[in-house]
Amino acid sequence: MYLLGYDIGSSSVKASLVDAQTGKCLSSAFYPKSEAAIMAVKPGWAEQDPSSWWENLKLATSSVLSGSGADPKDIKAIGISYQMHGLVCVDKDLNVLRPSIIWCDSRAVPYGLKAFDEIGHERCLSHLLNSPGNFTASKLAWVKENEPELYAKIYKIMLPGDYIAMKLSGEVCTTVSGLSEGMLWDFAEGAPAKMLMDYYGFDADLIPQIRPTFSEQGRVSEAAAAELGLAAGIPITYRAGDQPNNALSLNVFNPGEIASTAGTSGVVYGVLGDVNYDPKSRVNTFAHVNHTADQTRLGVLLCINGTGILNSWMKRNVAPEGISYSDMNDLAALAPIGSAGVSVLPFGNGAERMLENKEVGSSIHGVNFNIHSKAHLLRAAQEGIVFSFKYGIEIMEQMGMNVNKIHAGHANMFLSPIFRNTLAGVTGAVIDLYDTDGSVGAAKGAGIGAGIYKDNTEAFSTLEKLAVIEPSDTEAYKAAYEVWKSRL
Repeated sequence: MYLLGYDIGSSSVKASLVDAQTGKCLSSAFYPKSEAAIMAVKPGWAEQDPSSWWENLKLATSSVLSGSGADPKDIKAIGISYQMHGLVCVDKDLNVLRPSIIWCDSRAVPYGLKAFDEIGHERCLSHLLNSPGNFTASKLAWVKENEPELYAKIYKIMLPGDYIAMKLSGEVCTTVSGLSEGMLWDFAEGAPAKMLMDYYGFDADLIPQIRPTFSEQGRVSEAAAAELGLAAGIPITYRAGDQPNNALSLNVFNPGEIASTAGTSGVVYGVLGDVNYDPKSRVNTFAHVNHTADQTRLGVLLCINGTGILNSWMKRNVAPEGISYSDMNDLAALAPIGSAGVSVLPFGNGAERMLENKEVGSSIHGVNFNIHSKAHLLRAAQEGIVFSFKYGIEIMEQMGMNVNKIHAGHANMFLSPIFRNTLAGVTGAVIDLYDTDGSVGAAKGAGIGAGIYKDNTEAFSTLEKLAVIEPSDTEAYKAAYEVWKSRL
């Protein structure tokens, strides 16, 4: 008995086939092998053709089936993870009307800012938990104003994951979690965001039917089965945006638990048990995968642009030529906690939301030419990245989140002992490192939605924990953090 998970990213589409009983991934594949194209017709624009996601999904599916030797008839459920905040528009025949405006497209920013001011900050935040910002609803407002003839043809709007589910099943539906990431869910009313839709002049019928995150959301059609080499009738039983799904993949479901990633940019995603928001809108708040009318579970998302990109910059420009990341970590470890007074602000990759969209840039502080070396600079860079995480976590704590455990994949910056120990030490949280990814998580989410697993505890009982990092030297790390923060 197998579970199939898809992860629809902006760089590739990944598929994983999971043995439902052992929880092990039997085969995985991603396409394209080089990073998928993003169309930028004008500066600040970013679009992708949804049909390219489908074509890459077909290739990934074929590879997974051939690589595993599994009988498609033994696949019992499908789960979908997808790039968040995108906009897909279809007509009554379910044909795509224009390329998808994806998450990193910034054309809708002025529309969201105007809506935020005119509706009122307090009203937006208390209902949507965010500014309308650059999210899906504001992207649709741009289409309405700039492409009115096309807008008039729109039957339904959807997110990238909704589109894939539609291609698989022929049915159009969405989820509360999906609507919330598009600013199309009103948490105060427990219904689609009529307030924002009325402001933008959207017809309520544009919103697809809403189904629970863990539930049957259609079945693979005969036509899709023929294209994919799957058996018709497999239920689609889970879908979520990539960040909530990453949290699910790391078994983060309860208040106080945090999922973190630290690649080029970094994400801290925590679960909140009460409806709340940041009055300065420095973090994004959405419905988590297990949010229901009876159980509040919100995902609070903090994104930090300058994470691994700072470490790679240090490797290219400060570390000895040709050094590996592992050797660079060893060199950095020669410096003490706090880097003997050197602090690095890691904000050199654009404006930071948690700094209220200020572009402060990256800078190095406290260097003494007689004392400090490459080791101090390299350690200070990693500490600076961690301290930016801590700064964001403090915002989450102000919203009522008590951080006690951080779940992370054993990858990217979490491979560094300095990074891990600093994060545990400065937050006081235990860090659990796991071997998982988004498409495997989506497959297990499908298992929950199909009732194969009774709950997340059973679904992730086989999740392999690779390491546990306990907090140590907390006072030294906290003192270094206070120095860093004073230089912000």
